[in-house]
Amino acid sequence: MKLNVVTIDGPSASGKGSLARNLAEYLHFSILDSGLLYRVYAYFHNLNLGTEEIPLLIQKDISFKFNHKDVIVLNDQEDITSELRSEKMAKKASELSSLPTTRENLLSIQRNFYQNKGLVADGRDMGTVVFPEAKLKIFLTASVEIRAERRYLELQNRGQEVNMLALIEDIKQRDLKDSTRTLSPLIPAEDSVVVDSSDMSIEEVLSFTKKLTKGIK
Repeated sequence: MKLNVVTIDGPSASGKGSLARNLAEYLHFSILDSGLLYRVYAYFHNLNLGTEEIPLLIQKDISFKFNHKDVIVLNDQEDITSELRSEKMAKKASELSSLPTTRENLLSIQRNFYQNKGLVADGRDMGTVVFPEAKLKIFLTASVEIRAERRYLELQNRGQEVNMLALIEDIKQRDLKDSTRTLSPLIPAEDSVVVDSSDMSIEEVLSFTKKLTKGIK
């Protein structure tokens, strides 16, 4: 049976988060930012907590608040979103995501985000592993240079210092790691719609994908 889910997979800085937030608002669906969830896992891991304890803490203390601009993460009512959005936390999350225990610990948590009213889920393996029964699967991509530019502007807007050349190299390395790993590699689902946003604005991507959602509401 098909689930009332829209999955948005793709490489780092391809615009998945922005598209997911806009589609969730348009469809009046819940949202799952799996990248943020992995960063939450990394956040607790950096506190030297055990792998069995972390999923329990995520379910007990972490809450996600969605508005039209961002997904806010609260740890027992403390806003930790800025810390999670740092490149340092992104690298740690990427490192941990390649471990089987991490993915096993987070799989059921991710699936629990789905409610009957609908869900937009963005990540790396939403359409291939987490929600293979989703009604619509989108694979969003763009060139490395375009994605680096987008991430550069995003981090600058958050007040973080970043080097463009280092950012390009980091994205290349992350792409290689994500696409070649044995466990849940970054690949389009067979029934996904591949969207290359290199030459598209956010508005153009949103307009195109809105048309794909007809019949899902």
